[in-house]
Amino acid sequence: MTTIQVATRKGLFSVERRDGAWAIAGRAFVGDAVTAVLHDPRDGALYAALGLGHWGVKLRRSRDGGTTWEPVAAPAFPKPDDPSEETTADGKPWPWRVDQVWVLEVGHASQPGVLWCGTVGGGLFRSGDHGESWSLVRGLWDHPSRRMWFGGGADRPAIHSICVHPSDGDDVVVGVSSGGAWRTRDGGATWTIASQGMRAAFMPEAQQYDPVAQDPHRIAQCAAKPDRLWCQHHNGVFVSDNRGGEWRELTEVPPAVFGFAVASHPGDPDVAWLIPAVKDEERVPVDGALVVTRTRDGGKSYAVAREGLPQSNAYDIALRHALDVDARGELLAFGSTTGGLWVSEDGGEKWQGVEARLPPVYAVRVVG
Repeated sequence: MTTIQVATRKGLFSVERRDGAWAIAGRAFVGDAVTAVLHDPRDGALYAALGLGHWGVKLRRSRDGGTTWEPVAAPAFPKPDDPSEETTADGKPWPWRVDQVWVLEVGHASQPGVLWCGTVGGGLFRSGDHGESWSLVRGLWDHPSRRMWFGGGADRPAIHSICVHPSDGDDVVVGVSSGGAWRTRDGGATWTIASQGMRAAFMPEAQQYDPVAQDPHRIAQCAAKPDRLWCQHHNGVFVSDNRGGEWRELTEVPPAVFGFAVASHPGDPDVAWLIPAVKDEERVPVDGALVVTRTRDGGKSYAVAREGLPQSNAYDIALRHALDVDARGELLAFGSTTGGLWVSEDGGEKWQGVEARLPPVYAVRVVG
């Protein structure tokens, strides 16, 4: 059975199809901010990251599909090498601290205990024992260019995308807001910049194509052809055919090139979905109509899906982790900052709303 895990500002909700309709089937951590959720297909475990304010960042694991939960270690920085306080490239204080777990991803099938974690705070962490312990990936943290990163929507840089190559667990691409894209081919020991060709219009003209100054909002890979990467960037939509070696900008995406979420079809590298919006000060759907834009030919043309989505007075924004697609590329789900949740069972042609008034949705995962 397919389950949609929905992480929100006030709990984790599971959604299943019952009696012909998608409905809430379970809930956990009601009242707590669940900032990330992950299902590990290698052993069936479910992970939930909690942001508990004064009590900090916590991580929970379930081995029975969410019926019961147990605490596991949360990623944390080691003691700083230099006790003097660091600053980001824009001069803001940069303590060695995990403010939020922003994304969790599984390692390669040949590495059954490996998990990856990206954080608000700029740290990339790796676990080799199913989350029982975590290590800061020093190869990226200690890279000289890391001092050039700066905060996007948050005061400090944050890692939001982790793309593990399906055939090589040591080949990983990550996305940083705001610090560009980075790639390792040796499991995190060394890193190279992977955002050449991206354009940051918010930077001075001479720095707009600086790969370290980029603000990718989300990077998604095609499982069948992982050299194909899709990126929803602060300044547009970009696609790479060589795993971040070079990116090309797609400028004719309707109804807007701005947005946060992007999903790639797992089996067809030319198919991707986006949820566009008006950028910067407004950050609302274009003309108050919520739509999903899809390309089937690598960005040469697009279809804009509206059926089943609110088309007037809709001010729903989908955050970067709030869109997901199943392993067949047929079932999609996304949630919004106003608590809406929609499901498509035909590759994004038609959508149906889930009858629930959820808290603001942070992340969506389709399981099964």
